[in-house]
Amino acid sequence: MQLPIVVGVDGSEGSLRALDWAAAEAARSRRPLRVVHASLWERYEGMRPTFDTERPAEQVLAEHLVASAQERAQRLHAEMSVVADVQPEDPVNALVRESHEAALVAVGSRGRGRIAGMLLGSVSLALAGRSHCPVVVIPATAPNAQPKPGRIVVGIGDAAGPSAAARFALAQATSRHGELIAVRAWRCPAHEAADHPLLAGSPASTHRQQAEEHLEDVLAVLERTESDAVVHRSVLQGPVHQVLIEEAEGAELLVVGARHADGRHGLRPGPVNHAVLHYAPCPVAVVPDTR
Repeated sequence: MQLPIVVGVDGSEGSLRALDWAAAEAARSRRPLRVVHASLWERYEGMRPTFDTERPAEQVLAEHLVASAQERAQRLHAEMSVVADVQPEDPVNALVRESHEAALVAVGSRGRGRIAGMLLGSVSLALAGRSHCPVVVIPATAPNAQPKPGRIVVGIGDAAGPSAAARFALAQATSRHGELIAVRAWRCPAHEAADHPLLAGSPASTHRQQAEEHLEDVLAVLERTESDAVVHRSVLQGPVHQVLIEEAEGAELLVVGARHADGRHGLRPGPVNHAVLHYAPCPVAVVPDTR
């Protein structure tokens, strides 16, 4: 049985954008779509039979919300299997549980909470750190320019071989018959250049060469995977988050990894992921790597 694409909805404009993205992804990958709305209201109001005319307004609203979302997705992709569910639970916990049996989970970057104007919602940020499958966070606003179809950007970290994020990114590019931009950022520490005032270019050249060699080593393994995607190398100087955000301009998807952390808090998004989740101009996929 194929794992579904799960999307969390809360009635906000951001969640509608996430719904549309998830519906398109499910249709393209020929997977079922599962629409989930989670709310804590049942814990306070209690469940009542669906025929009860005195049902709480919150329950009626939740049922209407998922029904409307299901209808919208079905209207966009009539051939797709769509199911919807209302869960009496905290949204983060509900979606984390859904992530155990999902191909990916999609959410909007901002919800409809009291501080909806925040750069990144608490649900999307927490989910990106705890999910057991890739999480795709959809920006609340459309990009300034139309993205290039099939363009996927992935950040290549320090791991010796291809990370789960790199493999996920290649699969996304392959399924779109598109291109993968593998990005490796590098920097030359200021003290190294200061230690060699007459050879200021040498330390920088060394760091760049090391970045290029590392990228080639990773891609040499990754490209053994059967794929018709064109893979491009991009070795750029600068802070990792800045390089990735700039390279993501015009992309359909930016892919980053999340390292596993000890304890109950799950994955650690880290400062790079925080930055790209806030400022990337396209959807961001955070892929857990538990190695």
